[in-house]
Amino acid sequence: MNPPLPTTRADWHARLLPRGIQPLWCPLLTHYRDDGSLDHARITAHLRHLAPHVKGFLIPGSTGDGWEMSDGEIRELLGLAKEQTAKLELHLLIGVLKTEARDACSVMREYGREFSAVITEHGTRNTPAFTVCPPKGADLPQQTIRDAMAGILELGFPTALYQLPQVTQNEMSPETLAELAARFPNFILFKDTSGADRVANSGQDFGGVFLVRGAEGDYARWLKSGGGPYDGFLLSTANCFGRELHQVIELLKSGRRDEAQHLSVRLSAVVKEVFALVAGLPDGNAFANANKAMDHFFAHGPTAANVTPPRLHAGSRLPAEVIRQAGAALERHGFLPQRGYLD
Repeated sequence: MNPPLPTTRADWHARLLPRGIQPLWCPLLTHYRDDGSLDHARITAHLRHLAPHVKGFLIPGSTGDGWEMSDGEIRELLGLAKEQTAKLELHLLIGVLKTEARDACSVMREYGREFSAVITEHGTRNTPAFTVCPPKGADLPQQTIRDAMAGILELGFPTALYQLPQVTQNEMSPETLAELAARFPNFILFKDTSGADRVANSGQDFGGVFLVRGAEGDYARWLKSGGGPYDGFLLSTANCFGRELHQVIELLKSGRRDEAQHLSVRLSAVVKEVFALVAGLPDGNAFANANKAMDHFFAHGPTAANVTPPRLHAGSRLPAEVIRQAGAALERHGFLPQRGYLD
């Protein structure tokens, strides 16, 4: 007999996240071998390096090349991710990055069939949830966006909604999200990468949906524990600064706001510098490129500039000068590691 599905958002959270909702999530980088195939060993090493400080992962996200990868690459990556996150007792959000709602629904149904045995046996405990964006289009009315997202949520899978106007060219309004939250208890998490923070600052009642910020910078001001509107972060830079971002969160929780702000200022400065370094690159996206440049040093240590730069999904590599300057920025702000996690 199948266990009953949760009927409230609190029940969904308890069943999916039995140890509580972690405040720090990461859209994991995807690493490649020289021939362009997925580098399983490197991805695993990176995930294990982050696991002590980051307990939730979005795979694939924009930072993980989710908009560029083929369906076969995504399936391979998710196979590895499900295996490793289970071993490390981490939480997994599966990124369903499609520009049309019908395509997102098709992918979710496909993966949902695979998860049905897990749900039957474990009652959704530690089962991955899905992350979806609104359909693409700058002129889409809110009713069209609302109907599209309702159709996705009606599938009944635990789902996070992802505000990503950099790709979709639109935003879900606070009113749209409040209505969806009231209708669908399986709407469990909302990520906002817009940087405008209109939803979190709206004062709307989202009924316990976990709100995470995806925009970078000024980290100490955004969490509820520091007087801000968000429950947590889902940040590309957690690929490199998982420990430090975790420290910011813990300092805020303990009321040590000045220390949290000091660390936040240093993090914001180095992130701004490195993102500026990759702004003009023709391949990849800034989130992936900046974090690959910094992760190169966390993986290989202070002499990483002497190691072949990381490969991008398009087949090119990050320029050696970008790597060199990224290392200099890490050192200048006191974040250059003494040794790499691959050593």
